[in-house]
Amino acid sequence: MQKWWLCFAVMVAPAAHALKAGDLIVQGGWFYIAPQESSEPLNTKLAPSLAGSALGIDPHFSSPGTSLSVSDSNTPALTLSYFLTDHFVVKLEGGVPAEFDLSGQGVVRPTGPAGALVNVDLGASQNNPLASVRQWSPAILGQYYFRNPGDKIRPYLGLGVTYTWFDNIEPDKDFEQSLNQNFGSVLALATDSNPNTHVSAEAESDIAPIFNAGLSLELDERWSLSLSVSYLALKTTSQITISSNDGTQLAKSNSKLDLNPIVSSFLISYRWGDD
Repeated sequence: MQKWWLCFAVMVAPAAHALKAGDLIVQGGWFYIAPQESSEPLNTKLAPSLAGSALGIDPHFSSPGTSLSVSDSNTPALTLSYFLTDHFVVKLEGGVPAEFDLSGQGVVRPTGPAGALVNVDLGASQNNPLASVRQWSPAILGQYYFRNPGDKIRPYLGLGVTYTWFDNIEPDKDFEQSLNQNFGSVLALATDSNPNTHVSAEAESDIAPIFNAGLSLELDERWSLSLSVSYLALKTTSQITISSNDGTQLAKSNSKLDLNPIVSSFLISYRWGDD
């Protein structure tokens, strides 16, 4: 028991060199991103056609039971913090953009008798993941460090904002083939368009608040560790479009997706500042 108390006393004892006003902190490490997603059923808009009208196909329809989900991701992190005072900090966060897989559930099926013939199973194993995507989320936060400069352990709370956008959205080849065969070729025939079709995907950008809490552990006069967890109230609308090679848009499906990721970080910090 005495040894345990001695180790604890050494850990929390004031350090000779503190995180204090004027210090610049560079941090490198890792982000683990775990989306807590939920999504609305896919809504689809078809190009109008006489054949579709004759078959009773509504050009606008929803597909109940369909949903989208997003995988977890790991990515290297790089951050920069500046101590405005002994307690208030401005922090910039960046790093390598995270990559995710997008998966689906349920069947996209138009209305009318044609729905039995023209449909795509988003949950089919051969169609998943539906697509891969890269996410950019630079962020700025204001943080408040508790306790006093010189304390080896300092908890902190933060509030910030991120601007998130997506690129390198690549539909899975099997999913793309399924869409072109089951939807694209039929819609191209119905609209008298080029029979060769292709699939594209995109996701809307978003500005989202960040709620952050963490702990800083000073190792020596320059180095420290930081552990934190953040919640991002992030949402997007994903879109999948089938087009004829002559440029005609044949179908567009979209779904609102609340990502709301929890981001855990482990960072090694280096301090620049007066001793």
